[in-house]
Amino acid sequence: MELTVTDLSIARGGLPVLTGVSLRLGPGRALVLRGPNGIGKTTLLRTIAGLQPPLSGSIGLPPEDIAYAGHADGIKPTLSVTENLRFWARIFGTGDIAPALGAMDLVALAERPAQSLSAGQKRRLGLARLLVTGRRFWLLDEPTVSLDVASVALFAGAVRAHLAQGGAALMATHIDLGIAEAEVLDLTAFRAASAAPAPGGFDEAFA
Repeated sequence: MELTVTDLSIARGGLPVLTGVSLRLGPGRALVLRGPNGIGKTTLLRTIAGLQPPLSGSIGLPPEDIAYAGHADGIKPTLSVTENLRFWARIFGTGDIAPALGAMDLVALAERPAQSLSAGQKRRLGLARLLVTGRRFWLLDEPTVSLDVASVALFAGAVRAHLAQGGAALMATHIDLGIAEAEVLDLTAFRAASAAPAPGGFDEAFA
């Protein structure tokens, strides 16, 4: 099964930002979204994830096949690293969290409360959630924020392993992750010409 986006138009703050976006993403492939700040990368990812409606166009993929990782890490601060991952594993009906702990170098931090982690460690925990979802299509919004060079390499390795297992990844990032399978889509060509308010009022203000 593929993720298909056909002639999609989206708005931020009630104003059209992108129009006519079409893309296809199949198993084992990665696609990197590029473009200047504010062009609508986050809004596009949120729309594909089903978190806000498009102005027009269509998205072909069951929501249960998608795992979305946005700017927030999505962790519970009072729970330990292990408890956080077990919580998400139960939510998604998956099992062993050990591979996720190992992949994002969290084994030594397994019993530490999430609220005591550094920004980079919290980000690694947030990304480790992807590994326990069992979802095939990852939507990732600036996933390497707060990560050092070594952690970026860990994340890139996790993405490559996901692709090798038949998964796919759609990412907004300015970092070259060194993933040979990754193609690039520059959203500049889809910038909306009109700044008129969109029908139906305002959506959430995301870049």
